[in-house]
Amino acid sequence: MTLPIDPAAIDPDEYGEQQTTLAMAHEAAIEYVREVCLDNGFGVPVEFSPSEMLNAKVDADRDPYYVLGACNPEMADRALDATDRRIGALFPCNMIIWEEAPGQQRVYHLSIMKIAQLLGLPTDDDAMDDIIADTGEMVEAVFAELDDDN
Repeated sequence: MTLPIDPAAIDPDEYGEQQTTLAMAHEAAIEYVREVCLDNGFGVPVEFSPSEMLNAKVDADRDPYYVLGACNPEMADRALDATDRRIGALFPCNMIIWEEAPGQQRVYHLSIMKIAQLLGLPTDDDAMDDIIADTGEMVEAVFAELDDDN
């Protein structure tokens, strides 16, 4: 399969990559990121630990890795309209927390709104630009708070 773009040539800002490191235990980081997301307008309707599942099912010996599926219902509703419902395949907006070392957790996020735009999903580009701006401000606020407390 040949991609129409060179993924290595894409600037991480174009797909909304955000990350930071927290100096705390893994479980504490999960709780803290959840609280910061909630404080900044996101709910967390989905969450799970791929590392626990993989360690149990295929003896993967993975370090702690957790997914918080964050969502702002207003933004999700607008994005469904702006993409003719197709963005649902990318829902939710995940915040990933993985243990890099004991007491050091990486928090990682990609903008599904920007990825949807890169993939050509929007049927209303102006509406999607507004959604990207609005969700971008929300995610920036989350990472600003995480970075401030680091």
